Amino acid sequence: MKYKRILLKLSGESLMGKKSYGIDEDCLERYARQITEIANEGVQIGVVIGGGNIFRGLQGANKGFDRVKGDNMGMLATVINGLALSSALDAKGCKNKVLTAIRMEPIGEFYSKSKAVEYLEQGIVAIFCAGTGNPYFTTDTGSSLRALEIEADVMLKGTRVDGIYTADPEKDPHATKYDSITYDEIYSENLKVMDLTATTMCKDNRLPIIVFNMDVEGNLKRVMDGENIGTIVSI
Repeated sequence: MKYKRILLKLSGESLMGKKSYGIDEDCLERYARQITEIANEGVQIGVVIGGGNIFRGLQGANKGFDRVKGDNMGMLATVINGLALSSALDAKGCKNKVLTAIRMEPIGEFYSKSKAVEYLEQGIVAIFCAGTGNPYFTTDTGSSLRALEIEADVMLKGTRVDGIYTADPEKDPHATKYDSITYDEIYSENLKVMDLTATTMCKDNRLPIIVFNMDVEGNLKRVMDGENIGTIVSI
């Protein structure tokens, strides 16, 4: 395996699969199968899942929700997704722990770096929920923060597309894919890979990002094996 410790970021929207809302059980099972596959080969895995399939705080704020309350609702949505992934991993016999940025025992353990690293070193998948625990921060930023805290070798952003494009390939048929790109090019081209706070954190700490299609069965292992799929972001 090319990487020993990773942070896998999954979007909440990707969990919808073919549904328009909520969690697609087949999609969830497919994700759990891929995570279990690399965990069984000794990869230490931290996972962050967004909550956009249930509620997105910023969209709520645009419709009249108080932004802080809306973001808190979004954080709770990530906990629901984290519990769903935990249950799916349990069904695969893959040991895992849910850690939350906001205290809510017994639903999940309160996050700390030392506890997370301890679990990772024991081969337990750590599922990080509730973002950073603060409003005005996205789960992209939560992913960057957790990746840096656990000293991950790379952040993997699993999406529904096979990398970073010049435009949204789901909307623009003429969009072309980057095999590799720098952080500065993301800024200059105004590409919507992650929010700028998350991108800057990765750049400042020289943490590489790989964006790939998690919906293709086996792609997670291919990335771990060093295959040239997706797009790698680096200095």
